[in-house]
Amino acid sequence: MFYQVRLPPEDRALLRFLWRDMKRNEPPDIFEWQVLPFGTACSPCCVTFVLQRHARDNGGPDGRVRHSVEQCFYVDNCLQSVPTAEEAKGLVERLREVLAAGGFEIRQWACNVPDVLTHLPGEERSDGMERWLSHNESGLTEPTLGLSWHWETDTLGYKSRPLDYGSLTMRNVYKVIARQYDPLGFISPYTTRAKLIVQRMWEKPRDWDDPILHSDLQKAWKEWESELPLLSHISLPRAYVPAHADRSVVSRQIHVFSDASKRAYGTVSYLRTEDAQGQIYLAFLAARSRVAPRRQHSIPRLELCGALSAAQLAQTIKEELSIRTDGTILWSDSTTVLTWLKSESCRFKVFVGTRIAEIQELTEQSTWRYVDSAQNPADDVTRGKTLTELAMPNRWSQGPTFLLKGPDEWYKKLTTCGVINRAEGPETLPMHSLSWRDMVKSVAQELHGAAGREPLSAADYQQAEMTVFKRVQSECFPEELRHMRAGKALLKSSCILSLSPELDPEEDIIRVGGRLRSPHCIGPTHLVTNLLIRDYDARLCHPGPERVIAELRRTFWVLRGREAVRKVQHQCEECRRWKSKPLVPKMSDLPEARLRLHKPPFFSTGVDCFGPFHVKLGRRSEKRWGIIYKCLTTRAVHVDLLHSMDVDSFLMSLRRFIARRGTPAELYSDRGTNFTAGEKELRESFNSMSSDLQRLLAGQKIDFRFNPPAAPHFGGTWEREIKSVKSALYTVIGAQPVSEEVLHTTLLEVEAILNAKPLGYTSSNVADLDAVTPNVLLMGQLDGSLPPVVYQKSEGLSKRRWRHCQVMADHFWGRFIRDYLPALQRRQKWHDTPTDLTVNSVVLLMDPQFPRALWPVGRVVKVHQSADGHVRSADVRIKDKIYTRPVARLITLPAIPDHRDDAHGTPASSD
Repeated sequence: MFYQVRLPPEDRALLRFLWRDMKRNEPPDIFEWQVLPFGTACSPCCVTFVLQRHARDNGGPDGRVRHSVEQCFYVDNCLQSVPTAEEAKGLVERLREVLAAGGFEIRQWACNVPDVLTHLPGEERSDGMERWLSHNESGLTEPTLGLSWHWETDTLGYKSRPLDYGSLTMRNVYKVIARQYDPLGFISPYTTRAKLIVQRMWEKPRDWDDPILHSDLQKAWKEWESELPLLSHISLPRAYVPAHADRSVVSRQIHVFSDASKRAYGTVSYLRTEDAQGQIYLAFLAARSRVAPRRQHSIPRLELCGALSAAQLAQTIKEELSIRTDGTILWSDSTTVLTWLKSESCRFKVFVGTRIAEIQELTEQSTWRYVDSAQNPADDVTRGKTLTELAMPNRWSQGPTFLLKGPDEWYKKLTTCGVINRAEGPETLPMHSLSWRDMVKSVAQELHGAAGREPLSAADYQQAEMTVFKRVQSECFPEELRHMRAGKALLKSSCILSLSPELDPEEDIIRVGGRLRSPHCIGPTHLVTNLLIRDYDARLCHPGPERVIAELRRTFWVLRGREAVRKVQHQCEECRRWKSKPLVPKMSDLPEARLRLHKPPFFSTGVDCFGPFHVKLGRRSEKRWGIIYKCLTTRAVHVDLLHSMDVDSFLMSLRRFIARRGTPAELYSDRGTNFTAGEKELRESFNSMSSDLQRLLAGQKIDFRFNPPAAPHFGGTWEREIKSVKSALYTVIGAQPVSEEVLHTTLLEVEAILNAKPLGYTSSNVADLDAVTPNVLLMGQLDGSLPPVVYQKSEGLSKRRWRHCQVMADHFWGRFIRDYLPALQRRQKWHDTPTDLTVNSVVLLMDPQFPRALWPVGRVVKVHQSADGHVRSADVRIKDKIYTRPVARLITLPAIPDHRDDAHGTPASSD
């Protein structure tokens, strides 16, 4: 066909090529194409244009040839259906005549009625048709754009294209799937299973040629692939109505069904044809399927995606179908989606609103109806089917049976209307309302009447409010109403006696006594009161209780109003979010690390870093950091200098510490997140090395323990000493850069000052002993300025020296236990014992680096108890990440419902 189209002379130079004919010693010849060649990207487009242009110019006035060429040709293949054999025979002759005039000779003719082609020469008929006519062979097929056409039975079938490959890789998987050509989506229930397997394969990162080793995935894929030979058994009728059916058609309708599950969603369409005899025929049109996103969505949202796919498929069918149809009906088994489609898209969030708007635009002239899940053929897409099941007559291939009945017998969405007594108002209030305004609107609509289609007026809302208050008072003050209507005095035990209540004769409602128009009186515990307070609290942007009660009393008088307002605000999520404080548990007893009595110094040690400090090295400036080791029992400190914030520098400092102070049994440290914003580089560096510390220190038999992140009060012992070190450093050197030697010397002098700090109370009586200091245990004296004890040279290593050291140690521990340890008995703060945090609690995560409006909200997934049984830290899930935080950084919020509607004010419906 391409060779029948000649190129213009000006374009031939673009298609030149060299030809040497394997003669390397001779210069190559230059040739150029004069017709359209195979292999160039423009050839199919150019030949299609020429063919259509020739049909428009020479097709004749009837337009049949032009329609066939423009609508029924795919490059050089023509597929067309006509009602009768006579029309087919005339169309064949006309096409041969018109196209032959342009040099296009059509061959490989095939037809399901052989008499149409018997007059053609044998070389122009297809091989299968010629063999059937000449040799009476049967069971022959014709290739039809990737499918197989069984022209004897007039059905379309599929070809099995097996692929031999080695190991199971993603590249080979996609090769196998791509070979299964399914333009109509008839085998979607089978191919969807493969898509789900591929989605599972991509759950772990892998390259295209990495072998898939997971046994479950291999088994599922092999099971799916083993069914491919059964593809040749799948067939569907090509014609929408049988050949024996009455040609007089009364109506044709397109029916599109949609469905969704957690794994996939899809849609399928059928053509319903009814003839003059009342016979109804259903024919499969097309289907689509999609795998659900890996990010989990709710079932109503996936059902909405399925409905959108159905709307898009219906639009495509209406554009491509060449026969006239009377309408399109779309079906869904989700009442939630059907409710959404009746609403305005602007009421919903972006995900739902955009899809509703597109569906409403695509299906403006169509009808949406409800179908039960058991009768929904699109359910086969989401559940999947084997090829054996698809080969049998079933709902998928033949359509739902209820469509074979009249429209009066189809599913209908029933709506019930209640009878309203206008004189008395509604018998019960709609207590399921989400807000006060929703309740008033609902009551106003009931009072307005089902027949009234006019919009509600202000008088309707006022009447609804008065009806609600009457109902509330009849439930809160039944005895008071009975006495006041009868003209009797109230009982002395009445809760509203002190308010001098009066009965409004016009409205039959209790008001607070007074000369002005007094407010209505309502009870504090009624659910309507709760909704009313919530409404005022929200309108006033969640102020304090005094502001809410002042605004309420302009119209209503709530008994024990402040108590009721505080109770509502305590349960309000927004109020708790903006005003609540963390509930810190009672201060725990001293840990064992603080009570290692008669142990060597630094047996239990806390470590932390501080800085950086700028030091001068010649003409350049570098950063140095300080590190402090504090004995958690004796309060002794050891200060050192770090040259860099990495693991190696820390371990060198630890080795110097061990060489001077001995090996500690346990080291405590925080995770670095408690540093201020100005020390960002210190926080990042310390966080990066914390993961390697336990591994590197295991050989030293040192137990390294980390406090929870963002919990500086867990390490308050050494945090206080860092404040003392910084205060002394800034007093001595200020902000000026100094040499490294000066900085190191200053740090050691600060260490000496801290170790000379007295423990416990210092008496003002001269006769009392000096307060004990950490230096007593480290140096044998109160501080380094005192002269040491002088021994005779002749004594050598006598017992007197050993006894002196032992006496000093005993003196320290005796004074420590008698004078200092009792001072730790009293709890300075955190005296209350609030309720412990529990799993699944909703909490607000405090972050001092951000304003309160940006603090994230999460859910507790695990709690960590201390030795006294109280929860002091917890794991909080925020989106897809889990954070460990102390209870002092968590603010408990009211529970959030697990299922929230995507639209505010839209009631949820069950699917």
